[in-house]
Amino acid sequence: MDKKTQKIQEMQILEQSMQQVLMQKQAFQMELSETEAALKELDNSGDEAYKVIGQLMLKSDKKVIKEELENKHKLLKTRADALDKQEEEFSKKLEKIRDEVIGNDKE
Repeated sequence: MDKKTQKIQEMQILEQSMQQVLMQKQAFQMELSETEAALKELDNSGDEAYKVIGQLMLKSDKKVIKEELENKHKLLKTRADALDKQEEEFSKKLEKIRDEVIGNDKE
């Protein structure tokens, strides 16, 4: 197998990995949006707050729910940021390999 074919295979693997990262990132962003909406609703709600656990809705302490949602938000944000960095790394690697493959074509 020649060097160009190896580079193309490497590019395909990187593209697949990047696709997986993008799907994970999208899932985290959706969950992040839902958490932000829940926090907003919690701030706008009265004194009573309920928490869904499985198929039950239980009355819960508003402060506890808010703290749990804020912690979840921080965790999701951290994971989404890590995926952003991973995506950026994959993009740089892909660009470098593309340049190498295209550069080999010109020779």
